[in-house]
Amino acid sequence: MGDPESSQVLVTGGSGFIGRRVVRALLAREASVTVADKRPFPGDDDITMILGDLCEPAVRERAVAPGTGLIIHLAAVTRVLDSISDPAGTHQINVEATAGLLEQARLQRVGAFLLASTNAVTGDVGRATINEDIALRPLTPYGATKAAGEMLLSSYSACYGIAGCALRFSNVYGPGMAEKDSFVPRLMRAARDGHGVEIYGDGTQVRDLVHVDDIVAGLFAAWDAKCTGPLILGAGESFPVNDILAAARSVTGAPLPAKHIPPKPGEMPAVIVDISRARSIGFEPQHDLKSGLATVWPEFAEAEA
Repeated sequence: MGDPESSQVLVTGGSGFIGRRVVRALLAREASVTVADKRPFPGDDDITMILGDLCEPAVRERAVAPGTGLIIHLAAVTRVLDSISDPAGTHQINVEATAGLLEQARLQRVGAFLLASTNAVTGDVGRATINEDIALRPLTPYGATKAAGEMLLSSYSACYGIAGCALRFSNVYGPGMAEKDSFVPRLMRAARDGHGVEIYGDGTQVRDLVHVDDIVAGLFAAWDAKCTGPLILGAGESFPVNDILAAARSVTGAPLPAKHIPPKPGEMPAVIVDISRARSIGFEPQHDLKSGLATVWPEFAEAEA
């Protein structure tokens, strides 16, 4: 996939939660970085900023400049409930924009394309362990559009020689997610504000939570190993939601009373992932649940309610 020191790297969604960590890690490796996002990249880092909507062809054309060696495609609709309320809009961003980027990658002879995907592409497999070989049966427009992106990437890899890898993230958390509305930031805000937290169902559903810095390390491992096809990146350890709540109580010192509400559509009973393929290329998560949550709490604790 090319050496980072000699590659021009495009990071879509580079101003977002995961994107900011990826960009700064790339800069630490002395890569030349372009960020394409609807929001400016925070700070004065030495990057090229393409400000605009990747659904617009002109923005994609500016973003994928001649000499680009790698595209890290993070920009997407990522909230399952948003995809259910707006499936057409989710398709436009997650499928049409991805197809347009792949076409620009073909035209500009980009060597490699890393796609941020999700284990939601497999749908509900009960409490079976999810690996890369399970058939794709997504439950929601979010999962379906990510599966479509994977199929597009596979076809461009086969037809045009682009080294494509779909990185299937589990639930990513870590510092810098104050604007997010997933379970971990909801816990942190509730602890800060002295509120309770809503739990879907009885809280026995299990989740794999992976730290954002472990995701960045996995992304580089995939790049360095020239991985192709799907690759699961997770913590490799799943916990019931009730246990995640207990860990948050321990880290924050807050009581965090729980209110149980009916599950939402597309809620999976379990996310248990096999990360042995990622481990075979040197990936090894560094954070356990409590140490990871401890990196998130300070920015919430210091912020005003």
